[in-house]
Parts: sequence; C-alpha cells; structure tokens
Amino acid sequence: MELIVWLIIIACFIASFASIIFPIIPAPLVLWIGFLAYFFFINGDSLSMFFWIGAILLTVLLIVSDIIANSYFVKRYGGSKWGERMAAVGVIVGSFIIPPFGIIVIPFVLVIATELIQKRTTDDAFKAAIGSLLGFLSGTVAKVVIQIILIVWFFIDI
Repeated sequence: MELIVWLIIIACFIASFASIIFPIIPAPLVLWIGFLAYFFFINGDSLSMFFWIGAILLTVLLIVSDIIANSYFVKRYGGSKWGERMAAVGVIVGSFIIPPFGIIVIPFVLVIATELIQKRTTDDAFKAAIGSLLGFLSGTVAKVVIQIILIVWFFIDI
C-alpha cells in the first residue's frame, strides 16, 4: 500500500511540472494532493508546522506568480491596463488553444490588438506584447523555482 501512495505522490509532483506546458493542470492542487497523500496515508507526524505554513505561503505565491509577472512586464514595457488584463486573459485562453504554444502566442496577439485598438503606435503595441512574453517567461521560471522549493522542502522535512 505504501508503495502505491509513493507512486501517487511522485506522479503528483511530476504532474505539477507538466502544468508548465499544460496550464490546465493545476500545479498547486496536484502538489497538495501529494503532500496530503503522504500526511494521511504514510506518516502525518513527520511534516512540521513550519513546512505547512511555508507551503501555504509559497502556494499563494505560486498561484499569483503568473498574474504578477504578466502585469508587471506589460506595464513596464508601456502597456495599458487593458493590455495587462488581456495578457492575463490570453494566458488562460491560450492554455486551451494549441498548448503549450497558445500560452505564448495568444497573450502576445491579444496585447498587440488591444494596444492598437487603443490607438497606440505599432512600436508601442509591440513593446507591450514583448512585455507580456517576458512576463510569461519570468512567471514560468518563478513557478518552476517555487515548485522545486516545495518538493525539496517536503523531502527534507520527511
């Protein structure tokens, strides 16, 4: 039985990284399924309260990392509020359209279109779209780092 639980835990951790390519997979949820499977079926006492508090805080950061990074870079590269919003919408919609490329292409196109509709120059619209691309890439790097930290911390704590 314990071997099956460990296989589920490992599968959850791998699935959390698959969420980088397929954002429809909820990385925080599958990580927590792995943590809770260990807690309830193997040894609930070995994970410290410090781990659980840290895991909650890092999970919140994991959830908002894409949104924060996208908004920051679109704004930094001269995008409008609507450009920021459309970049966030584009990441969500793009995860369903030609994954994994949709999460890169759709926000890029939406930001350019949004900025052009608002009578911005082509250069300004392109710069804002580059900002959405950089936001996606930096958000992805942040997600990977946070997931690695959570998984390594889990194994250290047990």
